[in-house]
Amino acid sequence: MTRIPDGNVLAGRRALVLGVANAHSVAYGCARVFRRLGAEVALTYANEKAKPHVEPLARELGTSLFMPCDVQQNGDLEAVFQQIAETWGSLDIALHSIAFAPKEDLQSRLVDSSSGGFKVAMDVSCHSFIRMARLAAPLMPAGGTLLTMSYHGATKVVPNYHLMGPVKAALESAVRYLAYELGQQEIRVHALSPGPLKTRAASGLKDFDLLLAEAMQRAPIGELVDIDDVGLTAAYLTTPYAAHLTGMTVYVDGGLSIMA
Repeated sequence: MTRIPDGNVLAGRRALVLGVANAHSVAYGCARVFRRLGAEVALTYANEKAKPHVEPLARELGTSLFMPCDVQQNGDLEAVFQQIAETWGSLDIALHSIAFAPKEDLQSRLVDSSSGGFKVAMDVSCHSFIRMARLAAPLMPAGGTLLTMSYHGATKVVPNYHLMGPVKAALESAVRYLAYELGQQEIRVHALSPGPLKTRAASGLKDFDLLLAEAMQRAPIGELVDIDDVGLTAAYLTTPYAAHLTGMTVYVDGGLSIMA
């Protein structure tokens, strides 16, 4: 596991992290780094089934806010931002790490995907980020950073990634357009694209263990990244060191994406 440095580069910042499912979540790695670097952190959990897995992590991080948020439920996302407005008054960082597709569509060929399944995948995995941006922007009067999670399958064909490839491609395009639209408000927008990670979401992909093994073999650094690696990159993108970067898809994959 990557060592997280101590410091206060994010002291005084307030960060909302959407999408923590358990201690293996990329979102948790990001929240943990944000907190270690001095930020106040708010976490959400998807539903009552997920709450027991996320609540101990919220306690561990000393989160200021811990709220339910199912982006498929009307009003949930709005309620989160209303609570942030009432409690904090402003926001500096909003991170979206939410993706979903019905299992039968996720494990079928793209050509066989259902209209309903594709719509759900696009709404949960892409449009919810756009909705998050719309709600976050008014709480960032002095600027801020919006982050989401993509994958290499957005730009190259990854066997068994199926309909999530086009969905993530749409997400990366949304990042660029949001960066353009929100730039004058000094709000920067990025996607992070981690290499293969052992997360609950990834476990739904067919032959994922083979994908992990191949990634380790082909990556120039010869090892897989972990959730703290992603968190450290996310933190960097929220600091003044990255003040003139926006609209990027940043690969955190040990160089795997450069290989033919």
